[in-house]
Amino acid sequence: MLALIGCAGTPNAPVLGASSGPGTNGGNAASAGDSDRQADLALYNRVLNRVRASYVEPVGENQLLANSLKGMLTGLDPHSDYLNESEYQDLLDESEGEFAGIGAEITRDESYPKVISPIDNTPAARAGLKPGDVILKIDGKLTDGMSLKEVVDRLRGEPGTDVKITIARTGAKTFDVTITRAVIHVASVTSHLQPGNIAYLRISTFAENTQQELVRALESMSRQSGGHLNGVVLDLRNDPGGLLESAVRVAGDFLDGGVVVSTRGRDPEDNHIYNAMPEGDHVKGLPMVVLINGASASASEIVAGALKDRHRAEILGTRSFGKGSVQTIIPLDGRGALRLTTALYYTPSGHSIQGEGIVPDAVILPPHGQRGADTDIVHESDLSGALNNPGKVAAVDNSPEANIDPMLIGTAKDYQLSVAIEHLKTASAHHAANAVQSPGPGSH
Repeated sequence: MLALIGCAGTPNAPVLGASSGPGTNGGNAASAGDSDRQADLALYNRVLNRVRASYVEPVGENQLLANSLKGMLTGLDPHSDYLNESEYQDLLDESEGEFAGIGAEITRDESYPKVISPIDNTPAARAGLKPGDVILKIDGKLTDGMSLKEVVDRLRGEPGTDVKITIARTGAKTFDVTITRAVIHVASVTSHLQPGNIAYLRISTFAENTQQELVRALESMSRQSGGHLNGVVLDLRNDPGGLLESAVRVAGDFLDGGVVVSTRGRDPEDNHIYNAMPEGDHVKGLPMVVLINGASASASEIVAGALKDRHRAEILGTRSFGKGSVQTIIPLDGRGALRLTTALYYTPSGHSIQGEGIVPDAVILPPHGQRGADTDIVHESDLSGALNNPGKVAAVDNSPEANIDPMLIGTAKDYQLSVAIEHLKTASAHHAANAVQSPGPGSH
């Protein structure tokens, strides 16, 4: 499930029956609006009463209400939803980096759920699930028409229990895979020091502790290098996103102040500009490469977009997913929460990523032997009900696309990573030469 969570809060309620004063057209318009609203509520109650009285089986009031709210929210766009109290708690657990299930990020694609990315080192990844896999059945039950949350609930369960999933994959026959559920401890940052003192950082999801994990990893690799890091690879491939605030903090770890991202919505309270802290760059301007692909979404795109627009890093790989909307989580006093799309986010240059994604500075494809098996590339614009980009319609990006086999990310066989490292070695030599040539303070 893709979840970019903005600042929680309750929006101002609309003023019912407001008018612009006695005898004005505004008053007539408000009255007409009230009349339409009452007619709509009457229709809803009529249908509700008919279901209560005539449906073939009795239906609980709570189920009718929850289904009504889900229908209202999920019909808006692929990411809005109503969460009951259990679902809301699951979402909070995810943001804290721990939950029980198979460990895959799921989205909707028209009628069927589809895998955005398996999370590293989880049952889903070990079972070989790949980005683009369509989930046709869960334990023999068709997923056609299921809400996204229903799918997630069926995939989750007690650790140690099995779930059988029927998968449709481009270029392959439909097949079943049985996965044993586990408690998913999401270590969102993995790292290691590459030859040439290049720091490699992979972020698999943006959770509450991601920024702290990243700083600790940088400090550890700096010690390993004797304090002589020569460059940084930030790997955001197959990262489906997470918390907006986490993305802002991570981007700020490589910037000295300035804009990271802005959000704009209908409500002025949803308009925000998020800035990096002054002198926040932990690696003091060292050359940097960011790796992205079609499964890099949401918070990953905020980071990649900020570092690209601010000319802080070279972006390599393939075009990202294109999720440029902000979902605000609005608690409902013990009755769950709304996950409501309230704004779009914009890169520092004012570009909306919605439906378009981040285009890399250089397209680097994994070789055929390292690609997911005939994986279908899915972008936000392919999803039913996806919002349009509010800016000028850009030319269609026809660059070739392919996602790497997730099991190869960060390994010695990872071709895209090897290209990034060679790029940094060249950039590091130029960086060092410029540092030698620049006179220090007080020099003549």
